[in-house]
Amino acid sequence: MSYIAHLQKDKKLAKCLNLTIDELYFHKNISLRLMAAILSQQLSTKVAKVIYQRFLDLYHTKEPTPQQVLDTPFEELRNIGLSNAKVHYVKNVAAFCLEHKITDKLLLKMSNDAIIDLLTQIKGVGKWTVEMLLMFSLGREDVFAVDDLGIQQAMKELYKLDDTNKKLMKEKMILIAEKWKPYRTYACLYLWKWKDK
Repeated sequence: MSYIAHLQKDKKLAKCLNLTIDELYFHKNISLRLMAAILSQQLSTKVAKVIYQRFLDLYHTKEPTPQQVLDTPFEELRNIGLSNAKVHYVKNVAAFCLEHKITDKLLLKMSNDAIIDLLTQIKGVGKWTVEMLLMFSLGREDVFAVDDLGIQQAMKELYKLDDTNKKLMKEKMILIAEKWKPYRTYACLYLWKWKDK
């Protein structure tokens, strides 16, 4: 693993590198992955899985197209356990993907920053959500989720960062993460794993 050799140069991060992390890989149907990310916001992993399964059940467990989601009555989506806001956000994603002809092929050609700029135009989709999509759906190796609470907690502990001023702490985090390029996603995976061990 070339990324391990690179990340080991950071002596503090090196403490985490003996843990086992999942490899990154590309998942098809990015528009659906984005909808799934919204479905799971502010839910435990267990509850998120249940809601996502109910969502797929609406389409007879086949992955729906954005058009199918757009055509699904509002109440049907409410009935699987989604809030009004989440139903709107999921439909926003579907409409945006159709309007901008967003396909896996298109996103694969784009840079991380271009994807963040494009998808955060959707109401209900923030930078963090797109960063998770870049990492876990597009399999991008160099994403740093500075706003992720788990990453903040892990780095605060590992690098003895002071969090009284959040803005200052984030600037320090970004500076530390510079050393991890071009493998910042892997560093994040190790930090999450280390925090939860």
